[in-house]
Amino acid sequence: MKGMSNLIKQAQQLQSRMAQLQEELGRREIEAAAGGGMVTARVNGRQELLSLKIEPEVVDPADVDILQDLIVAAINEALHRSREMVQNEMTKLTGGVQIPGLT
Repeated sequence: MKGMSNLIKQAQQLQSRMAQLQEELGRREIEAAAGGGMVTARVNGRQELLSLKIEPEVVDPADVDILQDLIVAAINEALHRSREMVQNEMTKLTGGVQIPGLT
């Protein structure tokens, strides 16, 4: 029975560390750009868009499609980098053990 008690205690410690990590990741910011820096997106570790910067030179009312593509590309890259950061931190926390639903 002592083994089960230790296992429960370890699970509770892991849960506590994961909650702390998720809070920390929410404060971390990732930035990505598209179009040579003409559009820049900043997201956090919760994959929330924090800001979007668009250089005035890229705004051409006659060609909105390019601007839309650059926005999508910048946001997608920022989100991709944010997910990678979260995955790396979770892997460190769990020692590489894949726990369903955690990442």
